[in-house]
Amino acid sequence: MKKNGKIIAADIAECALFVTLMSIFTLFVKIPFYPVPLTFQTVISVLAGLLLGWKKGAISMAVYCFAGLVGIPVFTGYSGGIAYVLQPTFGYIIGFIASAAVAGIIGGRKGLPFWRYLVAAVAAFVVNYAVGIPYFSLIWQFHLQNADLGHYIVIWNVLYMPKDFVLCVLAAVLAWKVLPVLDKGRSKLGSSQTKPTDK
Repeated sequence: MKKNGKIIAADIAECALFVTLMSIFTLFVKIPFYPVPLTFQTVISVLAGLLLGWKKGAISMAVYCFAGLVGIPVFTGYSGGIAYVLQPTFGYIIGFIASAAVAGIIGGRKGLPFWRYLVAAVAAFVVNYAVGIPYFSLIWQFHLQNADLGHYIVIWNVLYMPKDFVLCVLAAVLAWKVLPVLDKGRSKLGSSQTKPTDK
């Protein structure tokens, strides 16, 4: 029972770490760019899935999303609240949950060949944009009633894809190297009873 308590505490701590990392990299770690700053949110969501497994990865991103929606200012520009769902970029926040899940399902466990982590990271990257771009399009055109949708899909979305793709590839390399080390730490807490993917 004591061992199970340690495992649960470690799981909560891992999820909390990625909620914190997502908040920090959203608010404080960014590179000035037009029309919005370059951030590292996509790669954090991918790493959450790769390092924590699909359940804990998705949970950590869902907690981040929930925290922002209830008013904690963890979204871009120190913003939060339920009205944020009407922001054109909110689809990417939903996409972070899906990205973490996909990354974890494909590659979120130790001992896999590198190509599995790479495929997982690229698939998660694609999923994030597959959610984010349609959401952007709906809000931009039907809620904000803005014109020239194609142009703004490029400058608000497509421009950022090369950066996120490269970072996701680096995330695959990091996960491949780090997961065996993390697993040793988990095994000391008796986590051999619970696989890193929580399957």
